[in-house]
Amino acid sequence: MTWSSLAKLIPTLLLLSTLLVCCGLVLFFPLKIYAQTTDQAEPAEAIGLNEKLGAKIPLDLTFRDEAGKTVRLGDLITGPTLILPVYYSCTSVCNYLQVRVANALKSLKDQPGQDYQVISFSFDEQESPQLAAKSKQMYLTAMNNAFPAASWHFLTDDHGSSKQMTDAVGYHFERRGKDFIHPVASLVVSRDGTIIRYLYGVTVLPKDLALALAEARSGVAGVSIRKLVDYCFTFDPVGKTYVLNLLRISATVVILCAGSFLVYLLLSGSRRKNKHPEK
Repeated sequence: MTWSSLAKLIPTLLLLSTLLVCCGLVLFFPLKIYAQTTDQAEPAEAIGLNEKLGAKIPLDLTFRDEAGKTVRLGDLITGPTLILPVYYSCTSVCNYLQVRVANALKSLKDQPGQDYQVISFSFDEQESPQLAAKSKQMYLTAMNNAFPAASWHFLTDDHGSSKQMTDAVGYHFERRGKDFIHPVASLVVSRDGTIIRYLYGVTVLPKDLALALAEARSGVAGVSIRKLVDYCFTFDPVGKTYVLNLLRISATVVILCAGSFLVYLLLSGSRRKNKHPEK
């Protein structure tokens, strides 16, 4: 490559360098800002949800299932698991939450039982397994009995286990007569009980649920999916949902294209130099 041809490439190389620097800043600062905002601990409230992402729930806790049998929590969580803190006599938000979850589950491609489990547990220590069985039958019937009964567990308290569970996940409520004032949220845990994600409100989108379960999936495939989810999607702490990070993806495409073009220019210049060596 002659000096004259190299001089012609200098503006192009400067432009590419500028693009690389700018895109690097675009990628760096959103991640930095996000890390700073999520690291700030929110004060715990008497009634509400204090997120404990990364903490582990006590898998040795025992509950009573819908048949009245004592079950160990760790024996039920055999993979990614969606957990719903509710009380079965609730006729408003708890009911709506489980109905919306039932509708979202029908849209998932993952196989219940094989790829994930669902657990509803009552934080009302006075509720009975009979009431849990009635609730289970109601929601499975609403799903046209297409969902495996063994993959959605309805649990009640066993020697204070429900209070220990709500404390472990940062779920704070208050009894008001026969009812409760409580947050409306669910959470997804991994196979070892690690809290991966909280999902808020009664509107459970299949997209959010599928991505949260993908995050919680273990094994090689699960790790790869999680890396892709973490890179392409950002969890919005305000909207409490996953959003596609178009800025990050666009910057990545620009960097790859610019880098590929730069490599092409260098290789083509090297080939011309070898073909027509200067004397």
